[in-house]
Amino acid sequence: MSFNTVSVVGLGYIGLPTAAVVASRGIKVIGVDVNQHAVDTINAGNIHIVEPDLDIVVRGVVATGNLRATTSVEKADAFMVAVPTPFLHSESGEHKADLSYIEAAAKAIAPKLEKGNLVVLESTSPVGATEKMANWLKSARPDLTFPQDVGDAADIKIAHCPERVLPGYVLQELVSNDRVVGGLSAACSARAIELYQTFVRGECIVTNARTAEMAKLTENSFRDVNIAFANELSIICEKLKINVWELVKLANRHPRVNILNPGPGVGGHCIAVDPWFIVDSAPDEAKLIRQARLINDAKPYHVIEQVEKAANEFKRPVIACLGLAFKADIDDLRESPALQIVEELAEREIGELIAVEPNVNGLPENLAKKNVGFETLDAALERANVIVVLVDHRQFKLADKSEFARKVVIDTRGLV
Repeated sequence: MSFNTVSVVGLGYIGLPTAAVVASRGIKVIGVDVNQHAVDTINAGNIHIVEPDLDIVVRGVVATGNLRATTSVEKADAFMVAVPTPFLHSESGEHKADLSYIEAAAKAIAPKLEKGNLVVLESTSPVGATEKMANWLKSARPDLTFPQDVGDAADIKIAHCPERVLPGYVLQELVSNDRVVGGLSAACSARAIELYQTFVRGECIVTNARTAEMAKLTENSFRDVNIAFANELSIICEKLKINVWELVKLANRHPRVNILNPGPGVGGHCIAVDPWFIVDSAPDEAKLIRQARLINDAKPYHVIEQVEKAANEFKRPVIACLGLAFKADIDDLRESPALQIVEELAEREIGELIAVEPNVNGLPENLAKKNVGFETLDAALERANVIVVLVDHRQFKLADKSEFARKVVIDTRGLV
């Protein structure tokens, strides 16, 4: 059975590229998002996020009529759910997954379901989330059968297939990366693989839904632990007056050592969030994963202390913070340690604050209200006496480093 129409629910950093790639294969794609501005932008053949070459693909598939965006769910052969899964901050300090967006998507999809449809949860989720989605669909549509009750014979097929792409390379990796497909039954997995093989050149590897959910969490937790080692090492080196960048290069000359570079913390919606889903599922067992999260969450405050010490050297400190995004050459500010650092510096009012972020058109509202300046790199370098390198954007790498030599520089990225 072919897929004539596919609905992608959630048109953010994963959903929109996925919708565009599927549509580029000649399949009719209906993109759904609650953001009217995003819908209008896409229907005009434009994009509301920054991702290399995505604008070209979207413009093409909108022009051919293969991609159309709307704020309401319509009938389709398959539904791909790519909505946010943030975590909730509790008073006790626990980090629990917020599944309300998945639940809202399930309730929006349910009235449009027909026998033979496939629903795939792509959102990175805690273990058991796909089963919860299946139960929400079941509760809304008692006239249909679901795999948690009747297995392969179910009217509706349900699977989890987490995205595993790198911002800045999403279009390439959506096609080239292997995909882990976890169905609620063997028939569910087989149907999901049919869908992904329409645009994925990598291998589609079958498992169950819970293992697929845990695989994505494990991948990001592994990276988080490795970053925590580098961040802790940078703090130790600072105390011992050792250049951590030189140290890492030397240690990495060992054939079996590959230490990552430290930074101001960990950002993005994946690495900074996903390990907490494991900790929440097994709080007594996830000791190393929890500690890595705590180390990385504490790193921004270490940077802030460094900035305060530097500012105290000047009667009128002017602090230029280079970068707000969570990684280089993108506009994504989600869970960004750079943004967190600038926000905290603004709260502490230790001097005049300038933000430089070439990938966005303006400051987030909370920073604008704090009278944080928003300037070009050249203007910021001209005026500031303290430079804080928070993101290694291409524009910063290409800058004349002699301009930095006349300033007090706090370099969290090894740029200078």
